[in-house]
Amino acid sequence: VQLQASGGGLVQAGGSLRVSCAASGSTFSNYYMGWFRQAPGNEREFVAAFSWHSTTYYTDSVKGRFTISRDNAKNTVYLQMNSLKPEDTAVYYCAARSSGTAWQHSQAYDYWGQGTQVTVSS
Repeated sequence: VQLQASGGGLVQAGGSLRVSCAASGSTFSNYYMGWFRQAPGNEREFVAAFSWHSTTYYTDSVKGRFTISRDNAKNTVYLQMNSLKPEDTAVYYCAARSSGTAWQHSQAYDYWGQGTQVTVSS
């Protein structure tokens, strides 16, 4: 499956942004989707993901602010980001995995998008 992330940009602290990830080349509904991010000088970290029965998981720092969703008819997964903070600045990557578990481990993901830059100014 090929993944194409989009929707990043520059936003002021407290603002909102929605990033999207369009999938092609395979049956989108067969995959569990997740979002990761990587800030300069940091390792890639888990942000949000779907697991069994469409259960969603979030890293603690984004709980209550970010929402992952998907539209299987459009082969697209979204990450709605509200109340953005400067520390949310990073390149955001979408990823797809076949397993319903291990949602927070990047090694569990089989396919990755190219990333989209999100910059939050203070």
